[in-house]
Amino acid sequence: MKALVVDDSAVMRKVLTGALARAGITEVDQAEDGDKAVEAVTAADYGLILMDWNMPRVSGLDAVKQIRALGKTVPIIMVTTESEKSRVVEALKAGASNYILKPFEPAAIAEKIKSVLPQA
Repeated sequence: MKALVVDDSAVMRKVLTGALARAGITEVDQAEDGDKAVEAVTAADYGLILMDWNMPRVSGLDAVKQIRALGKTVPIIMVTTESEKSRVVEALKAGASNYILKPFEPAAIAEKIKSVLPQA
């Protein structure tokens, strides 16, 4: 399975790629904003997307909406500092499959991955 990591921070993309590797997912593409994420999803099939919220050009929330509008059902986990309950609800209503707050423990991200991918 191929995953897509979307975050404007190169360091966070590396951390998330490492977390995916620990969950057994080693084929990972990266995007630095929501616009690039939508382009990537249009060009390739992914089994999982880890999506930051606050990014330049197109936010993660808007990217989730655009990906869902394309008819894609890939699980999307929001990985963000947005902790207000209303923001969590907004992301889930937009089509996010799950949500994890930064900073996180590696085990926590692995659990979120397993929650949307039972076989992981």
